Amino acid sequence: MHSTLKKYLFTLLFLFSISLFSQGAWTKAKNEAYVQLSYYNIAGYSGIYGNPDYRTERKITDNTLQLFGEYGITDKTTVLLSLPIKMIKAGDVVLSDAGIPITSDGSETALGNLVVGVKHQLYNNKWVISGQFNVEANTGNYFEASGLRSGYDTFTLSPKLNIGRGYDNFFIQASTGVDIRFNDYSSNFRASAEAGVKPIKRLWLIGFLDFSTSFENGDVILPEANLATGLYLNDQEYVAYGIKGIVEITEKFGVLANYTSAISGTNVPKRAVVGGGIYHKF
Repeated sequence: MHSTLKKYLFTLLFLFSISLFSQGAWTKAKNEAYVQLSYYNIAGYSGIYGNPDYRTERKITDNTLQLFGEYGITDKTTVLLSLPIKMIKAGDVVLSDAGIPITSDGSETALGNLVVGVKHQLYNNKWVISGQFNVEANTGNYFEASGLRSGYDTFTLSPKLNIGRGYDNFFIQASTGVDIRFNDYSSNFRASAEAGVKPIKRLWLIGFLDFSTSFENGDVILPEANLATGLYLNDQEYVAYGIKGIVEITEKFGVLANYTSAISGTNVPKRAVVGGGIYHKF
């Protein structure tokens, strides 16, 4: 990625200047639970960020149905689960240098990378600080004929630190950590931040920034058909921004919507992610 150091410094500045939201730094009280079901769509695309930018062989559509949950096992320790179901499609040919495509068209529904984690509160005095450790399982699938892939072909260990502060009608939060990957994949540095305001009762409007840069310490060799789809490649990087809206229908139930787009990246789609979902607190 061009100007990686500049982006890194910009992101750190943003983390210290932007001002938190629910599933970030905070842990659940003992026996409290939060469940969210979301749907995310990346509409048919062929453009991929790179150096230089490039195109997939076929038009790709990437949909995700994701179940996320948190449960407080003590007042300071929360366990979490993220279960993604990927619905991916390779459509019409948009680029074939040899004249004969190396991938077939097709649609697949498969499990993505299942994530389990634990979050522990380290500090709580106006500002909240928590440590978190996620394990991302190698539960994705690869489909040889179409080159479609539903997840990374590796386990990932993700330690991170979260910090945040909430007010009656305003919150800020940020997190930073690493994704330690195996199976010859590169590891990544990750950072994110968001700020939200409650302009009217039961409505939150939130802006966020997400950043990932590769350590480029892996040299996994992926099939040519996988490279032709651009899905879950090595050394993925991005600087992304987005907005979210949350409507609290009741104190325990609500709906949400979000929009995410990349400012720049490597091996990620040049197309925005649009999503929505529902949540329930127990």
